[in-house]
Amino acid sequence: MSGESWKEIPIGGVIEKAGNSKEYKTGSWRSNRPIHVPDKCIHCMICWIVCPDCAVKAKDGNFSHFDYDYCKGCGNCAARCPKDAIVMKTELEAQKEDEK
Repeated sequence: MSGESWKEIPIGGVIEKAGNSKEYKTGSWRSNRPIHVPDKCIHCMICWIVCPDCAVKAKDGNFSHFDYDYCKGCGNCAARCPKDAIVMKTELEAQKEDEK
């Protein structure tokens, strides 16, 4: 830290005005990615309820997609899914599959 005192370090992650959190795409923090398995999904929307980042998107009351710009890969959605319709994969594994 090149001799700086803690008082000289700028404050990070400041929410200066309402709604500016959309400017901070935090999905790059993710090391695991939820993958939706449509054939198993019953659209109970428990995943939507338990997502702390509002990264589960719905359309007409049904699961639509994950907003990976904001998903941090916590796995709450997969852990709570009663039908195992969400599986967690490592980000590296998911990226390799995306390339196929």
